[in-house]
Amino acid sequence: MTFHSPPRKQAKLDTLPTYAAKDLTEGGDLAQIVLDEQTYTLRITRAGKLILTK
Repeated sequence: MTFHSPPRKQAKLDTLPTYAAKDLTEGGDLAQIVLDEQTYTLRITRAGKLILTK
């Protein structure tokens, strides 16, 4: 006998906070994001991709 948990409900996309990466980087290509005393770096690459590193 197996038990499965019910699927988690996902928030509607239009209700999620949305931020423009260029706003976070203030027009540059780097920003720092802090979560629970850990600092992460958000980088916009030349190809327009986002990289988040610890």
